[in-house]
Amino acid sequence: MIRPEAKRALWRWREVLFGITIAALGYLWVTSYFGLLRWLGIVLFIIGGALLYIGFQRGRFRSDQDGPGVIQVVEGQIAYFGPSEGGLVAIPDITRISLVTHNSARCWKLEQRTLPTIYIPVTAKGTDQLFDAFATLPGLGIESMVQKLTQDTSQSILIWERTDISSSKNYLH
Repeated sequence: MIRPEAKRALWRWREVLFGITIAALGYLWVTSYFGLLRWLGIVLFIIGGALLYIGFQRGRFRSDQDGPGVIQVVEGQIAYFGPSEGGLVAIPDITRISLVTHNSARCWKLEQRTLPTIYIPVTAKGTDQLFDAFATLPGLGIESMVQKLTQDTSQSILIWERTDISSSKNYLH
């Protein structure tokens, strides 16, 4: 049996562990074999390095705490179902993303142009789905976002703001 804390830690860093495994296999093939397997080892080593980098970003983004509410990202829409509040936002309609303190909890603040603002706790179940949803936004720096998320501050931090609202073709007027 594995302890629940260890299981959560392994699950949080699963892509990093997978990247290390792939890179180690590639390194073994590069140093031990010749010919085709050596070239395959170089490719595996590069793929493992890329998985390691992406996995490290995802691991820093994820929270291993069980916070209030559940997040679902389905067909370009982020839905948050919380104990006292919730909401729905279409990813193309997001105008600003900030990290704020709301109801004494650190939250993602997702602002929309015509609909109410949604507050999603960073510890809510399913926040790892937000990583992929945020990555589709134009001009969002993933590394910058992860760095700001790991900063321990109670101040509001702007993560991303849409600069192409006036040229957007999603709105009729």
